[in-house]
Amino acid sequence: MWQYEKKLQYPVKIKNPNPKYAQIIISQYGGPDGELGASMRYLTQRYSQPYNEIKGMLTDIGTEELGHLEMICAMVHQLTKNLTPEQIKKSGFETYFVDHTNAVYPVAASGLPWTATYIQAKGDAITDLHEDLAAEQKARVTYDNLLRLIDDPDIIEPLKFLRAREIVHYQRFGEALRLTTDRLDCKNFYAFNPGFDRRNTRK
Repeated sequence: MWQYEKKLQYPVKIKNPNPKYAQIIISQYGGPDGELGASMRYLTQRYSQPYNEIKGMLTDIGTEELGHLEMICAMVHQLTKNLTPEQIKKSGFETYFVDHTNAVYPVAASGLPWTATYIQAKGDAITDLHEDLAAEQKARVTYDNLLRLIDDPDIIEPLKFLRAREIVHYQRFGEALRLTTDRLDCKNFYAFNPGFDRRNTRK
């Protein structure tokens, strides 16, 4: 069970609404490399992870990703709160507004809604951890791209915090991969499995 603390992991206090920024930041909610996908990926993979400490790591990081999702949603909400029709039209926010008003809906910056095809749980420790390492790097690059496009310090600081956490998660998954590889043997190691090799060469 989790205990929910009713505050954001990092404060989000945006003074100036900006629906243009909201339209790109929302990708880290419902986009292919966003926080919704990250939380679902890790909290799903944990069930087939054979080692308890790595199962715990997936639970910890998956739970933290839910907190990051909350931060992104708070940012999008604050950036689109109390918009006038003129602001909506001027910013190009009307296509989103028609479908969702100013609700926070999980879509990518391209407008595509979130889908479970963004994530994978294979049930193989090596495979899943490689997916997790790649996911953290893709999320980090997305934050890099957002920071290149945004000049509001009220937005930049939370984004920098989130980017830093992606780097930490990448490091932790690297540790998990090393630990997993050290524990595997010839019966289940992905790169060398005599049982499979013998079976595949039988006539």
